[in-house]
Amino acid sequence: MSYEMDAAAEARLEAYFAQVGTCLRDKRKRESFAMYALGLLGEGERKSAEPIAARTCGDPTRARGAHDKVLHFLGRAAWDDRAVRRVAARYALAAMSEREPVTTWIIDDTGFLKQGSHSVGVQRQYTGSAGKIANCQVGVSLSVTTRTEHLPIDFELYLPTSWTDDPERRTKAKIPESLQFQTKIDLALGMMERAVRDGIAGDILLADSGYGESHAFRDAVRLLGFDYAVGIHGPTQVWLLDAQERRRGVAIGVQELGVQLGPRAFRRVTWREGTGGKLSSRFCFRRVKPAQDDGLTPAAKEPVWLMMEWLDGESKPTKFILTTLPRRMSKKQIVRIAKERWRTERVYEELKGELGLDHFEGRSFVGWHHHVSVVLCCYAFVVAERVRHFPPSQGRQAAAHAIDIAA
Repeated sequence: MSYEMDAAAEARLEAYFAQVGTCLRDKRKRESFAMYALGLLGEGERKSAEPIAARTCGDPTRARGAHDKVLHFLGRAAWDDRAVRRVAARYALAAMSEREPVTTWIIDDTGFLKQGSHSVGVQRQYTGSAGKIANCQVGVSLSVTTRTEHLPIDFELYLPTSWTDDPERRTKAKIPESLQFQTKIDLALGMMERAVRDGIAGDILLADSGYGESHAFRDAVRLLGFDYAVGIHGPTQVWLLDAQERRRGVAIGVQELGVQLGPRAFRRVTWREGTGGKLSSRFCFRRVKPAQDDGLTPAAKEPVWLMMEWLDGESKPTKFILTTLPRRMSKKQIVRIAKERWRTERVYEELKGELGLDHFEGRSFVGWHHHVSVVLCCYAFVVAERVRHFPPSQGRQAAAHAIDIAA
């Protein structure tokens, strides 16, 4: 989306900052928040503290003081990230809900590539952002979506045991004493539980196989009242069910099952119109029960759909999803919902490329989360403005454009 802020948009931004300011209370924190947020929203290739302070201040003789002020706000000032993020989420969701219902939540994670070893949480680890093991931090996110809009509302930094079990590193990075090691799944469920308590709307949870492989994660999602559509790996075993949803035969890996069924069992489904034409692939659905050892008897396990995808040009099916979406839904509806997760990568690109999500140069745990909170606030405003500027028929096309705001 590309637009210049008019007087009405500037008034909305000022009112929005005032809402966020109620969580900051102190006048100096409110001023620092506004300076940093305007720097993230404005022009400039690098969106870290020093260039933001220089651009915002204008006077070179005062730039150092402005830089110190921003650094204090991010790294040392005490303010409630969760409260600020809650205000941002509710602001954008109010605009989104006027146009379309909020139905889907998405759990995902992204990498923040780093050069050294001192940024909190950094180590050599896999990140989907690079598609390989790299020296990086990893942040786990929770987003909520409508049919056309996608809003990240929460982020948590994953801390490997190389950080949580190292007292010296913990001290230098100002990691809270109460914080212990948590898996990415732990972080994801914690964000979901907070969002449920905050009354955020949603019915369906999407996640990739890094989360979907965990039966504990799937069970927790159900306990929170959500249906799910989550990725699993090809070797994951399931029991096929008959028409009365009784087990049939022995457990089988989902990729092996797809190969046995063969290409004739897969039907082409088009789920949406993309910028380059219709998006479609071949899918096969079967009713199954997961055969993982989760402590439950087979009879106690919940029947689910197994959705297998056979991509064009591939010699076998390669993508697999388990979903509790109801049987009354058409296969096309299920595919469309499951495919909504693709938007997360585009949102990460916008957050990083346009709002400096990965530009933070501080090393502290608190500083990372404060920076991310301001970025989420900025993106919430952008989403609300996008909803106002583009009708539903144009929403997806508009969302594909870069964000360019003259603040």
